[in-house]
Amino acid sequence: MQKSSFKKIVLCAALMLSGAVHTQAAGPVRIIPQPVQMEEREGTYVLPEKIVIGYESALQAQAKYLQELLVQSTGRMATLKEGKAKGDIVLRTDSTSLKAEGYTLSVTPKRIEITGADVNGAFYGIQSMLQLFPAEIYNQRWQQQVAWEAPCVEISDAPERPWRGMMIDVARYFYDKEFIKKYIDMMAMYKFNKLQFHLIDDSGWRLEIKKYPRLTEVGAWAGPDEKRLGGFYTQDEVREMVEYGKVRGVELIPEVEFPAHILSAVVAYPWLSCTGLQHELPTQHFISRDLLCAGKETTLQFLQDVLEETAELFPSAYINIGGDEAVYTRWESCPHCQAVMKREGLSKASELQGYLTNKVAEMMKKKNRTLIGWDEIIQRGKLNDQVVALTWRNLNDTIKATKTGHKSILTPASHMYLDFPEDRIPGEVQAATWRPPISVEKCYSMPVNDYSESSTVIGVQACLWSDQFIHGTALQEITPLNENRSENYVEYLSFPRMLAVSEVAWCKQSKRNYEDFRNRLGTHFARLDNKGCNYRLPTPRIEKEEKTTDGKVTFTLACDVPGADIRYTTNGRYPTVHSAKYTGPVTLDNREDLRAITVVSNVRYSLPLYFAPDYSAYKAFGEHVFGWEPLRIQSKPANWRFEVTGKVSGNGTYELTVIPTRGDKEVVLGTLKLWKRKELMAEVSANKTIKTGGQPATYRFTLNAFEAGTPFHIELEASAPNGNNTTGMIFLRKVD
Repeated sequence: MQKSSFKKIVLCAALMLSGAVHTQAAGPVRIIPQPVQMEEREGTYVLPEKIVIGYESALQAQAKYLQELLVQSTGRMATLKEGKAKGDIVLRTDSTSLKAEGYTLSVTPKRIEITGADVNGAFYGIQSMLQLFPAEIYNQRWQQQVAWEAPCVEISDAPERPWRGMMIDVARYFYDKEFIKKYIDMMAMYKFNKLQFHLIDDSGWRLEIKKYPRLTEVGAWAGPDEKRLGGFYTQDEVREMVEYGKVRGVELIPEVEFPAHILSAVVAYPWLSCTGLQHELPTQHFISRDLLCAGKETTLQFLQDVLEETAELFPSAYINIGGDEAVYTRWESCPHCQAVMKREGLSKASELQGYLTNKVAEMMKKKNRTLIGWDEIIQRGKLNDQVVALTWRNLNDTIKATKTGHKSILTPASHMYLDFPEDRIPGEVQAATWRPPISVEKCYSMPVNDYSESSTVIGVQACLWSDQFIHGTALQEITPLNENRSENYVEYLSFPRMLAVSEVAWCKQSKRNYEDFRNRLGTHFARLDNKGCNYRLPTPRIEKEEKTTDGKVTFTLACDVPGADIRYTTNGRYPTVHSAKYTGPVTLDNREDLRAITVVSNVRYSLPLYFAPDYSAYKAFGEHVFGWEPLRIQSKPANWRFEVTGKVSGNGTYELTVIPTRGDKEVVLGTLKLWKRKELMAEVSANKTIKTGGQPATYRFTLNAFEAGTPFHIELEASAPNGNNTTGMIFLRKVD
């Protein structure tokens, strides 16, 4: 903060203080992630009107961070004084008695003392201290009528694991520098220390490289001018974000993806691919089959040039090379690649990926960098040096890392991919569907062994992919209005699940308790509000469900957001903020008729408590994918089109079953087509007639080109030539 700006803030605060009335006190101690040891003491600490922050010289940046935060929210004067002993809040380090990134926090009625094992430890002590004060401490404007008090505590804390990460995908959808800084701030609140920056993908190149200007001149932009998508970070902007993260204990790790997911570079420089053909940047998500040519010396030179510039910008000890989802057909038919395979004695094209990884590892070793990549990099050819694998497909893949002498980070799609929705409630935001939803509880439940210096698994990371942003136009920004819908969308998917990830990463698994976490989480929604975060409000929770003697059902509901109301309906309709207010147990004839929402304000409320239809009687046929009623079927053949993303979960053979359930009219079924985006994957010609009470109709098809995160649809020709009095359901299952 500039000195002149700070003086203005202090002056304004002093003028306003005379009118402040303190009425709101700090709440209970509910810190996330849970500290290792905490003892609550008698008494409270009251923040003085003139605050002195004492600090040792190594913590000057963190002291300034705290000064600015306190001034803007409390309106107090805050001055800095270098030195360990004096101050209302004292910041110091002691590396002799504390674990790396650990800290102690002592709050007494007279002062607050924070001692970190290192700079990051001291910063995390600041974050725990802030969570002791009222939620308004995070607000960017002076908050009047708040009692700036904190309960007295003694805390001794340290992270269980050295890697506590998030990944944000700026390649599929570009977020500007200011939003990335806000995201870093949100990570810092909950003691994350690694941000994987997914800068490169088929859809865009987001990093300025001086030696290859077309990477951003061409590779950063998709679509016609009037609908252009994209953007990139200048090298100065990268330096600014790196420094911003450093103060907050968040290390930025660049990901330069290869050999696949790099069409943006091939579009800019076609000679990088095996074919040399010119392409266009996609405006819809897909995984290109074009790889970097592994057989050309020019490719190796390109990688060296790009990674050397990248390493100069990012001082992290790690550099991420991606390495996932490569399809090797281009290498199999490329004479340059085949020549390298022969020279190196490689038997499969996939082993060329290991060859490339080894070449890059040699380059980066000279820069004192360790390679990280998705778990495919340890499974595609023999590697000469230790790398770190991001285990995203199967938790048991960490065993492969152990056997081959590599390290791993747990980021399984089953628990840690935050681009999946939290639930299947109708009305949920557009999100990935190729796996089941991930609730806060499921995220929190991810198993991870305790850490030791010899551990193969060095930590935990969650991922926020942005490919959903370029499916259709649902999230396209309207530039003249500057709606920032994409940033709100990212925050909605990230929070509150990111808080669950923080505790999974920070704490021992044996110390985790979801009920306790949920109780602490409730007090953090107000903190997110004050940070201006667009989190997902939790739906009301069923605390008890009881059947009555007359066959009815009684529900007792609970709200996980302190101070919020529950509004509900008993006719199956979605409630509004004006619906009946819940005050006690509700009794209904049918449980499916209850709907309830959490209401914070007239414009801030949750999705409803929702009971999904019960298809258990049809379990043998797979998952429900579509249903029809009389108005959805015509007398002449027409196509039903329905999404099966998520139900189609990989290559293999599938069975689609069509079952009439009510009505007396026949349904005539024709051709079935399976589509991946606009690409026909399978087609089954048929002429089947079915009727309620008769045998269902079954279609069998095979998929050989599955892509994770890619939308799949089925078109099925159907008609009811003799009348539309027919209702039914369609199910899909994977046979093998």
